[in-house]
Amino acid sequence: MNSVLNKDSTIYIAGHRGMVGSAIVSELEQNGYNNIITRSRKELDLLNQASVSEFFSINQIDYVVLAAARVGGIFANNTYPADFIYQNLMIQANVIHQAYAHGVKRLLFLGSSCIYPRQAEQPMSEGTLLAGKLEPTNEPYAVAKIAGIKMCESYNRQYGTFYRSVMPTNLYGPNDNFHPENSHVVPALMRRIHEAKMAGEKQVVIWGSGKAKREFLHVSDMATASVFVMQLSDEWYAQHTQEMVSHINVGTGEDVSINQLAELLSEVIGFQGCLEFDSSKPDGAPRKLLDVSRIKTLGWQSGIGLEQGLRDTYGWYLESQLRMPI
Repeated sequence: MNSVLNKDSTIYIAGHRGMVGSAIVSELEQNGYNNIITRSRKELDLLNQASVSEFFSINQIDYVVLAAARVGGIFANNTYPADFIYQNLMIQANVIHQAYAHGVKRLLFLGSSCIYPRQAEQPMSEGTLLAGKLEPTNEPYAVAKIAGIKMCESYNRQYGTFYRSVMPTNLYGPNDNFHPENSHVVPALMRRIHEAKMAGEKQVVIWGSGKAKREFLHVSDMATASVFVMQLSDEWYAQHTQEMVSHINVGTGEDVSINQLAELLSEVIGFQGCLEFDSSKPDGAPRKLLDVSRIKTLGWQSGIGLEQGLRDTYGWYLESQLRMPI
């Protein structure tokens, strides 16, 4: 299989400072793609249609990776639902449309596994999209991501573009958000268990029953998968996808309970106390495991195990966030 991207292709990474965007930049650079364009939030407001249009007018862009998004865990999704749906819809609409308006033929949109119904059959295949009700705690975010997928498909159908979407499972790794309230489960638990260890506490209380099951993918694996899909030819991709189901799941194909995750984090961090689960708090969806057979058929699979990935992430957290020796 030959890559459709030249090493001198101009590639714009929207959201390059985020966990996923920064990993994709690193992966592209390691593969010899050095003509990469980035803009900080101060330099380019993706919520502003005129600013995005001007940006595309000035820069001759061959390829776009849309990794910019408003993201967060259950607490953030419950607290800021209007922000989540508005900001994500606006970012997607502005970037996707202006990419088309300025002749960008290839674009990669990063979605989320929360697009699938709460009670979807496990593992969740790409075909279960829109087959049932969404998980209420993150419905606004999920609706925005679904709109992004369908926007890409619609531009492909009407204008002949090559706009594709990848749906990662729960991601973690270096450059993750470790905010005590607005982060996802891995960084949130990692920070709380680390702080409990440093304070000599004897227990950590965790939201939910601990029975909910989740799949976790290291961000470096997500970056390799993204570049892999970017390099697929139109013909190769079309053989394994459908016009109206063009998105591709990206994950490990394995999941663990939140209880198991917390126990593994305690082992990685060296926390000797006990874990208590607050069942009065929501679990979210009972299970979220992706069917990754499509991307495996295309020729990619994950390579970083959960324990290895957590140790890597904890080392980065100590060194980069806390400036502690590892």
